[in-house]
Amino acid sequence: MNILGKASTSHEKDCVYSVPLNSIAGFEFDTRVAAVFPDMIRRSVPGYASTLSMIGLLAQKILTENCHAYDLGCSLGAATLSIREHTRAQNVSIIAVDNAPAMLEQCATLLGNTQTSPTVELRCEDIRTTPIENAALVVLNFTLQFVPIADRLPLLTKIRNGMNPQSALVLSEKITHDNPSTHDLFVELHHDFKRLHGYSTLEIAQKRSALENILIPESLDSHKQRLANAGFKRCEVWFQCLNFVSIIAFPE
Repeated sequence: MNILGKASTSHEKDCVYSVPLNSIAGFEFDTRVAAVFPDMIRRSVPGYASTLSMIGLLAQKILTENCHAYDLGCSLGAATLSIREHTRAQNVSIIAVDNAPAMLEQCATLLGNTQTSPTVELRCEDIRTTPIENAALVVLNFTLQFVPIADRLPLLTKIRNGMNPQSALVLSEKITHDNPSTHDLFVELHHDFKRLHGYSTLEIAQKRSALENILIPESLDSHKQRLANAGFKRCEVWFQCLNFVSIIAFPE
């Protein structure tokens, strides 16, 4: 089962910003977005499917018996599903957390039976308050960018303190670039990527306005420094396409 692959069948095409809006409200993960989310993210984030596949392969390698995996900001559960499909160890519990009820409702439907091994526990709560315990794998897949900047270090520190020695954190983010020319080029190419996948100039502009001051990207160096400040000993970029990057970080 591939959540992204269901976009053309059980999920709708993303037309959320396809008509001119008199006023553009801040972006929310509401029922309207949940209904089109697989199509939205497939057409908006280059390399998203590859990142999911690699999370599954990492889970297969790193998860051992009697441990927890956390998918923080799980949305419709694509990373959770990849972890579940690839996990071979016994008595593994996946804890999938999101604060958007509409997203979790769809997530529960897509995941189906969450009591099969490994089990999945869905939690509707703020990831900043989620206890992290006995964690062998923690995933923040394009989630931290929606957390206020002041809360990012405390969150990562809490995660680090709840991780086992032989564990990993996956942090995927949209990033900025210090070099203005590089930044502008990657933004333009990202817009071209969206047009290639059927989005109009109007849709791109309106969604960008909706995400302003809600999705706050930072530079790659900022993320690396924060991970070090949170107590992670090593971190490496394991995927990047344009201004989208995925980092794997290790506590030991």
